[in-house]
Amino acid sequence: MPSPIELEHSLVRELPDVVARYQSAHDRSDTDAALTTFSPDAVVSDDGQAYRGHGEIRDWLARASVEFTYTRTLVDAEAINPHTWLVTNHLEGDFPGGVVDLRYRFVLDSGLIAELEIAP
Repeated sequence: MPSPIELEHSLVRELPDVVARYQSAHDRSDTDAALTTFSPDAVVSDDGQAYRGHGEIRDWLARASVEFTYTRTLVDAEAINPHTWLVTNHLEGDFPGGVVDLRYRFVLDSGLIAELEIAP
């Protein structure tokens, strides 16, 4: 049986490059690198709010990188269709509740993230 680290590495290899780059940049709090993974008219839905276009997504990324401290572990990744991926991440940190599994639904278009929906 693979260890959790081996499982995560295996899942990362399955992800589309743009999704892996987004997650890596977000983990490093690298707003500029994360933003390059989104199409100019992308929409992010997180915590009941929608962020449209690079300006709003940049603000969301910047806030997300400093609001809480947490670790993220990739626990599952599934291709729903050639352009849609469902990724589950386990987060532990100083946010309310301290532990949560979040589902990230990525919709890709022309090699970029066109839509990202984050929900428990």
